[in-house]
Amino acid sequence: MSKQRVLTGITTTGTPHLGNYVGAIRPAIEASKDDSNLSFYFLADYHALIKCGDPEMVHQSTKEIAATWLACGLDPEKVVFYRQSDVPEIPELCWLLTCLTAKGLMNRAHAYKAAVDENTEAGEDPDFGVNMGLYSYPILMAADILLFNANKVPVGRDQIQHIEMARDIAGRFNHHYSNKFVLPEAVVDDNVAVLQGLDGRKMSKSYGNTIPLFLPTKKLQKHINKIKTNLLEPGEAKDPDTSTVFQVWQAFATPEQVEEMRAKFQDGIGWGDAKKELCALVDAEIAPAREKYEELMGNPAVIEQALLEGAEKARSYATDLMKELRDAVGIRKIIK
Repeated sequence: MSKQRVLTGITTTGTPHLGNYVGAIRPAIEASKDDSNLSFYFLADYHALIKCGDPEMVHQSTKEIAATWLACGLDPEKVVFYRQSDVPEIPELCWLLTCLTAKGLMNRAHAYKAAVDENTEAGEDPDFGVNMGLYSYPILMAADILLFNANKVPVGRDQIQHIEMARDIAGRFNHHYSNKFVLPEAVVDDNVAVLQGLDGRKMSKSYGNTIPLFLPTKKLQKHINKIKTNLLEPGEAKDPDTSTVFQVWQAFATPEQVEEMRAKFQDGIGWGDAKKELCALVDAEIAPAREKYEELMGNPAVIEQALLEGAEKARSYATDLMKELRDAVGIRKIIK
């Protein structure tokens, strides 16, 4: 029985934070240990260009994110771990799919519609500030998925539409040319925690409320101390279910530790003490990976080698299919 192919993309913008770790990195690395799957993990540096025009930031983020995943336990021997830009078949397939994709389908993409709505409300031209990267993003995402005929694509709920679009595009190609693509399925895990940030909103780079993943212990404590709390004094009972401190605690604690902290909240633990305990808990889990991360960042050749070997592995799956796709659309030698 052939293995299920599972594909995960990681956009290379910004420095990884605790929310990334809890919501994406930790569960994905755990899933990568399932031998019944063939897992693909890629650094989506072409996608990063849509969001970020700073070349140094894209480059640095690529290095940091690759080091983070390796440090957190992703084994490049067991999975296919590569940089999107090292697989030329991806943009080539993107163009083949672009030539087949209806403009009307792209008009319905959530990100594009949100940009148009924002411009309209501001009295601007509907397409003000919209580049073709933002507009055709779902086609590149489809190429990422379809080139490896991924069966499953773990995504957040906000990305489900893109997987549905990839299915539409694949189905159209299969119908118009030849049956070459598996129709991918979105996998949404509602049990994965979405961490709150320093201000109580979702932890996000765009809100500036993140706790970077690999801060040294003292800096980690300083960031945790910034978590917004209420004015309840030590000795006054506190509601754990409305507390960001408790919510982050839950993401790192065992069930027993969760219940112990819940009892401490009801007994009136002071915010300072709760934050000290939270820092110790998070630091205990992160410290081993932090040491490995710092080692990798000091020796970037190891990161680069892992990515190049991963790209070679990825292309071993991509090149034969790409030959078939070129032939299917009529791009072939005059004489075979």
